[in-house]
Amino acid sequence: MALKLPGRVHVGAGGGLSLLLCLLALLPLPHAAVSVVTHLPGFDGPLPFHLETGYVSVDDATGTELFYYFVESERSPATDALLLWLSGGPRCSAFCGLAFEIGPIQFPVKPYDGTLPQLAVNPNSWTQVASILFVDSPVGAGFSYAHDPKGYDIGDISSSMQMTTFIRKVGGSTTLCFIRQRNYN
Repeated sequence: MALKLPGRVHVGAGGGLSLLLCLLALLPLPHAAVSVVTHLPGFDGPLPFHLETGYVSVDDATGTELFYYFVESERSPATDALLLWLSGGPRCSAFCGLAFEIGPIQFPVKPYDGTLPQLAVNPNSWTQVASILFVDSPVGAGFSYAHDPKGYDIGDISSSMQMTTFIRKVGGSTTLCFIRQRNYN
């Protein structure tokens, strides 16, 4: 199943910029390449949820690529809300949201024994009621990168433009869009 973004929009935290990003998602552009992940190291067996990952090119001049994880709602992907989760900040990956906060996996709390850390299903995952798009933004966060070092010289406006390009490239149709950003300040 391909990544889909909002058709009808409601905006959560984030205000006017969030509304702009959601509205721009309505414009049709080509979809990004998708990798479906069915197994993760440390998780026994196949994943019981739909997980896609990939890169989306957001600035051709600097070769900037934003990395994302997309987890489809476990309830009703066609009608459930879509949540855009941005962790942000230097070297902070959206993986934190996926594995430590609201995502469908978690690390069981137990003493480290020198082996591969284990993953388990998060019984309180927000993916029980919504699809979640976790994005490593701005460039330099998590697995997002730029081929040209000039690509890392960004601020609020250029970062917002990169997210606008990202959303436009992965656009589609879903019911709702809520945007949540956790800053590093």
